[in-house]
Amino acid sequence: MPKHPRRLLCPLVMMLMSAACTGAHHASPHGSPALERVAAVHGGAGPWAVAGYRMGEYALRQLGLPAGSFQLEVVHHSPAQVQYACVADGAAAATGASLGKLNLSRLDVASAEEVATTFRNRNTGQSITLRPARTFAQRYLDVPREKLAETGREVLSLPEPEIFEAVTQP
Repeated sequence: MPKHPRRLLCPLVMMLMSAACTGAHHASPHGSPALERVAAVHGGAGPWAVAGYRMGEYALRQLGLPAGSFQLEVVHHSPAQVQYACVADGAAAATGASLGKLNLSRLDVASAEEVATTFRNRNTGQSITLRPARTFAQRYLDVPREKLAETGREVLSLPEPEIFEAVTQP
């Protein structure tokens, strides 16, 4: 005869409570909430997408906007090549900008040397344009697929100037 449903539930509840109290949980394959957000939007957390994430975080701070704000506009300029376009997904993961909210766009009008992302506060008109630092682009150009996660974690911990720089307007 099957056990009473409460008798089956009790060991499960005890196991879950024990895991919660000891801090045990399933390990994240990406290792951090930021990398999880990048992977949720992009499908992985490679260096170029993580760079976009870091750029997005920086831009939100500079513009005084919270993540998810409809007042933020993000325009990414890059060639139609995956690693450069990855930056847009990372920026979306950090800022909450999206195609559906009509506040994220990617334009295929830039060369690899001209990759840049502009973040604008629609309320104030203030904007900031960021581009991958030259040393970043050289270091992470054409990373082999099997090293993407490792290098993405690396980029998450790099100082901002090693990842991106502000583009000064003439």
